[in-house]
Amino acid sequence: MESILVVDDDINLCTVLQEELSAVGYNAEFVSDGNQAIEFLLQKQVDLILLDLKMPNKDGFGVLKDIQEKNIKSKVIVLTAYADVKSAIDSTKMGASDFISKPYDFDELLITIRRVLQEE
Repeated sequence: MESILVVDDDINLCTVLQEELSAVGYNAEFVSDGNQAIEFLLQKQVDLILLDLKMPNKDGFGVLKDIQEKNIKSKVIVLTAYADVKSAIDSTKMGASDFISKPYDFDELLITIRRVLQEE
């Protein structure tokens, strides 16, 4: 079973995403900020990270930087309400596989998740 970590400071969104992803067969967990995400990822490998950009303490760009520096092998999809072209380009340059804006359509998100997880 493939594992997904949701990193977002909106706990309600995390809970909904965890339930939606679990219902379609993923092992989904969540943390509510960037520092917790890095602590989690240093202890446990996940296949995919759904990452918000705007969070307190450490934002999504800080998490992407840490993922590169610490050689964490998880794939990343940025999922953010602050979607603009510059953020999409910057996050892709920092290793994100895709960029989705909130509010998201779960079916479209699921297609993107499946595509990213199949990429080598």
